[in-house]
Amino acid sequence: MHPMRKNLHITALSLLLAIGAKAQQDSTITTPSSSREGLYDSVWLRKRSFFPLPVLGYSQEKGLEIGAAMLYSFYTDNKNPDRTTRNSTLNLIPAVTTESQFKIDLKANIWTRSNTWHFKSNLRYHNYPLYFSGIGDTTHYDNRSLVNNSRYKVQVEGERRISGHFYAGASILYQHDTYSSGDDKGIYTTMPLTDKEGGYVTFLGLTGIFDNRDNENYARRGSWLKLNLAYAPSFLSKHPLFKIEAQGSHFLSISRKSTLGFNGIFNSLQGNELPFYLLPEMGNDLIMRGYYTGRYRNQNYLAGQAEYRYLIDPKMRIHIWFVDIKPKFALAAFAGTGTVFANRDFRFGGFKPSYGAGIRYFYDENARLTIRIDYAVGEKRSGESRQKGLYLSLAEAF
Repeated sequence: MHPMRKNLHITALSLLLAIGAKAQQDSTITTPSSSREGLYDSVWLRKRSFFPLPVLGYSQEKGLEIGAAMLYSFYTDNKNPDRTTRNSTLNLIPAVTTESQFKIDLKANIWTRSNTWHFKSNLRYHNYPLYFSGIGDTTHYDNRSLVNNSRYKVQVEGERRISGHFYAGASILYQHDTYSSGDDKGIYTTMPLTDKEGGYVTFLGLTGIFDNRDNENYARRGSWLKLNLAYAPSFLSKHPLFKIEAQGSHFLSISRKSTLGFNGIFNSLQGNELPFYLLPEMGNDLIMRGYYTGRYRNQNYLAGQAEYRYLIDPKMRIHIWFVDIKPKFALAAFAGTGTVFANRDFRFGGFKPSYGAGIRYFYDENARLTIRIDYAVGEKRSGESRQKGLYLSLAEAF
């Protein structure tokens, strides 16, 4: 693996805990067998479920990392259930390292009855180092700098259905960062950067969404399109800024077990002074897998990917002591490309590859919630090892 991303994950323990975390059934609704969609039985079950995913990792910049990802899934309309209501989730991720670093991330994704309202929030604090390699799509691994970063982040989004599959809403994001050199080496110490020691920003945004997916988790058909336009006024931010975030996904159900998904993203940051840490970054566990997050960053970011998923249902039952499951899995293969670029400096030659494969385990079949393990590779730059990464995550990449 890439020396900047040497991660070891306890997957066996995770699966055991997933099996042991019994879900509590909230309601049962019978459904005609003709509507079964591969993952469904003839009886539709709504469950509350809790899943803890312990993670043990090691990286050069953080040392030994011990943490957990805990996801609680539930429904908001149990007293008057609607079959169309999507499951809501709370996701808590705390972690500590042997270098006295700490992070905590709390995310909420709430759907009201009949999906009339949709709310998302993210509360985050971290005191974690990172590698900064510069700005642009031609940065060099040997020029990287270890940079200390502490961040406070509060983000809230809310949308209401206005007609059919269309939603409209608003968002607010507050973020405060501090930065300092962690090793007095590399490009960070010599490169002129806006807000090199940190700063703060408050984005106020408007959002429009089209969403006719059959399910938010492991979607099999339909489309999801989102556009968010946000402004950071000078009286709430260190610099006035404007950003555009556009995302989209489309899913095709090829057969009862096969799904093909397409996903794209465009992010842009505009203003006279652009803090380096707010510039769109390439690479994470969702899109452009295989790249260290922030290895490439610039004023604009454009990426797209396709993913093929194949459901495996062994039609078997495992009943040992407290374990009683009928496991279902899915195999996935994905490929994508992306680039970062400054205004008026877009180049087709700047696009970089991302491809790989993975496996999913359905720990909550009714809500289609999965554990996802992916291995991805990216470009190989001259004089460097090929960029790659291993990812262990809850829920699908898109």
